[in-house]
Parts: sequence; C-alpha cells; structure tokens
Amino acid sequence: MSKTKLLLVVLATAIVSSGVTLAIQEQRSRREPQFENEYVKVWKSIILPNQPLRLHRHENGRALIALTDGTLKVINEKNEQVDTYEWKAGQAYWLDKDPPGVLHGDLNEGPGTMEVIVVELKSGT
Repeated sequence: MSKTKLLLVVLATAIVSSGVTLAIQEQRSRREPQFENEYVKVWKSIILPNQPLRLHRHENGRALIALTDGTLKVINEKNEQVDTYEWKAGQAYWLDKDPPGVLHGDLNEGPGTMEVIVVELKSGT
C-alpha cells in the first residue's frame, strides 16, 4: 500500500473514531462550558431521561434559562428527593446557593432531554 493510501486510511479511521466518541459523549447527561469571566460562570446542562448529573454543589446563586420544558428532581447523596422544579422553555429562574456541605444530583424522569443555560455568579459579585 502506498504511503498516500495508508495516510488516507489512517485519517478516515481517526475521523470515524472521533465521530463515535462524539456520539457516545452526546448520549450522556453533562455540562457544556459556555463562558467564564471574573463575574460569572456559564454552562449548558443537558440532562437525559433517567440519567442524572453527577453529585455536585453550588457555592453561589445562579440564574437558569430553560431551553426545553421539563420537570427536574433534585436528589441528595442518599438518593432522596429534596426538591422538584417545573421549567418552561424560554423562562428564567433563580436558585440560591446550596447549604454548606450538601451535594445534589439533577434527575430528569421525563420522556425527553432537558436543557438549561446556567449563569452562576462568582463570589464577590
């Protein structure tokens, strides 16, 4: 096989492999960073049905803009439901900072993927 053909095979394999990786990544709940400066941190949360975001906490208050309709359940480390939010696409919401030492996960039990933009204030702003 010529070097040119070998290079094309390697490139094609890399492209297909990266597409497979991207497809797998898109099939899990996740946060996608959008923007950050000294005042705010912004990300998009994508929460697939029955696939909660990992346990985390928020040290600061945050505004959320729902991109899709949905009901989000907040669960604690013991897998107990601690809150429920009903979000409508195009609406903005405010959530205060989390209590000290408390972790939570976000669970979407609905039939479709939920997406929200989160704008978290940084301390001192």
